[in-house]
Amino acid sequence: MLRVLAVDDEEPALGELLYLLRADPRVRTAEGAGDATAALRRIGRALEGGPDGDEAVDVVFLDIHMPGLTGLELARLLAGFARPPHLVFVTAHEGFALQAFDLKAVDYVLKPVRRERLAEAVRRVHTLVHATAAPAAPAVPEQIPVELGGVTRFVPVDEIAYVEAHGDYARLHTDHGSHLVRIPISTLEERWADRGFVRIHRSHLVALARVDELRLDGGATSVRLGDTDLAVSRRHARHLRDLLMRRAGG
Repeated sequence: MLRVLAVDDEEPALGELLYLLRADPRVRTAEGAGDATAALRRIGRALEGGPDGDEAVDVVFLDIHMPGLTGLELARLLAGFARPPHLVFVTAHEGFALQAFDLKAVDYVLKPVRRERLAEAVRRVHTLVHATAAPAAPAVPEQIPVELGGVTRFVPVDEIAYVEAHGDYARLHTDHGSHLVRIPISTLEERWADRGFVRIHRSHLVALARVDELRLDGGATSVRLGDTDLAVSRRHARHLRDLLMRRAGG
């Protein structure tokens, strides 16, 4: 069961959040803090005692706009620790989802908080904590936040087949549709290089594991991913072929 710390400077919002958290059967304890400074002190005690200590905290449900130290600033401080608690942002503002992504937040819940939406965030943290505790568990997939009609969804990176450039935006293509995010394709290329994504064209970044065919037609090179054909520029063709051959053991 999870040990939770909820942080919000608005007492009614904090009270409602704690009420909903304590009603979830996956939550062992839920404490509250009225500002980020008090939360930092509480988390410091938890980290000193270690993950099995009496004051351990598994996850922090964190507001963003607070007087003094903000939620984002607290999250950046926690990122410097070796084993910080997981983070779930709970905010009335939609515009900070990318910062949450960069800070490896598990989820991003918009106010007013709905019981079922909060339960989904708790489920995600619960899965992460159990995966971390089990030595043989596979790595938890990285996720990227996407906005859909005022709702923030977290799409697993492993579900993305390829990325298409749209200026300062990028369109993520999965088996179930596509999502436009405000992140340049060059940023995703650098961030996901160790996850098997490679640039094949100035407009496209592909997941090597999703490439079904490499085609050479005259002087032109292309790849097929499912039903999609994408052109490969000359400057990337040789490197891509080498990577695919190494991946296939050839």
